[in-house]
Amino acid sequence: MWLENLHLLNFKNYEDVNLQFPSRVNVIVGKNGSGKTNLLDSIYYLSFTKSAFSPDLSLLRHEESYMMVRGIFRISAETHIISSSVQPGTKKIFRIDSQDYQKISSHIGKFPVVLIAPDDVDLIKEGGEERRRFFDSIISQLDHQYLEELMRYNHFLKQRNSLLKMASERGSIDWVAIESYDASIVKSGDYIFNARKTFLFEYFSKFLSYYKFLVDDREVCEIRYQSELLEQDFATGLISSKRKDLVLQRTTFGIHRDDFVFTMSGRDIKRIGSQGQQKSFVIALKLTQYEILKKRNAFKPILLLDDIFDKLDDNRIGRLLELIKGDFGQLFITDARPDRTNHLLKEVSVESGIFIIENGKITT
Repeated sequence: MWLENLHLLNFKNYEDVNLQFPSRVNVIVGKNGSGKTNLLDSIYYLSFTKSAFSPDLSLLRHEESYMMVRGIFRISAETHIISSSVQPGTKKIFRIDSQDYQKISSHIGKFPVVLIAPDDVDLIKEGGEERRRFFDSIISQLDHQYLEELMRYNHFLKQRNSLLKMASERGSIDWVAIESYDASIVKSGDYIFNARKTFLFEYFSKFLSYYKFLVDDREVCEIRYQSELLEQDFATGLISSKRKDLVLQRTTFGIHRDDFVFTMSGRDIKRIGSQGQQKSFVIALKLTQYEILKKRNAFKPILLLDDIFDKLDDNRIGRLLELIKGDFGQLFITDARPDRTNHLLKEVSVESGIFIIENGKITT
C-alpha cells in the first residue's frame, strides 16, 4: 500500500498543498517548527480518522473555519480516495470513495500507518494509560470486535463511575443499576483481557528479534502483561471492590488498570535505560507493530519516521537503515538536517523524493 496523492486545505499551518509521492522513500526536510510533523500527522489522520497529537478543532489553520484532508491510496491494482472535513458546529465528515461512513470507527485498520515520533518515549516514561493506548491501537486495527468491546467497556465504565459519584453526593447507592453495568463491563472486559494476553504472546517474540538487531543483541528485555484479572475473575473482583469503589467514587478493579511492564535485565527500563536504549526499545515496539500489521493485512503499511535519528548512536542508526533498505513499503522521513539524511540514505543506496518545507510552502 502507498499514498499517491495528498491534498490539504487549512490543515494546521498549511493553507493549500497538493502533493504527489513516490512509492518508496519520501524525505521531508525543513527547520524545526516548519510543519514537517504536521505533514506526517495528516497522513496519520487519514488512517486513524484523527490526529496523533491534537483534537479535531485544533487542526484548523489559524482563523479558518473549515479544514479538509484528502488522500489517494493504492493497494495492489486498486485505488481509494479517503477524505475528511471538519467545520465547527457541524458533524465531522469522513468518506471512502465518496461514501460517508455511518460509523467512523469502521475505517480503523483499512489503511494502516505506523508513526515513530520523538514523543513515543512517553510509552516508557509515562503511566500505564499510554501503554494501554498503544497496544489497544494495534489490536483494534487487527480485530474490529476488540475496538467495539473497548468502546462499549469505556461507555459503561463511565456510567458506573457517574453512579458512584452521585451516590456519594446523595448518600445512597442504586446497587441494582450498578450490577446491570457490571454485567456489561464484565462481558466486554473479559474479551479485552483475553485479546491482550493472546496478542502479547505473538507480539513479544517479534519485538525481541527487532530489539536484538538494533542493539547488536547486547541487552535482555521483556514485556510483561500486568492485569488484576490474572489473579481474580472479573465478576468476583468487581463484587469484592464495591465498598472501596463507593468510598473512592470510581471503579477500582478492571482492565482499565492494566499495564504493560517494560524491563531490561529484570529492572524497569524507565529507571535504568539510557536515552539511546529507551529510544531503541520504542523503535522496536513500533517496528513490531509494522510487522504484525503487514502480516495480517498481506500488504505493507506506510511507515512515518519523525526525527528518529536524534539520540541514536551511529551503530543504531546504521542498523535501522539496514531495516529500511529491506522489506519495507512506502516511508516518510522527516529531518531538520537534510545533509545528514541525504548522507545516510546514500550510504544504503536508497533513492528518495525530497520535499522542502518553508513558511507553510512545500517544494520538491
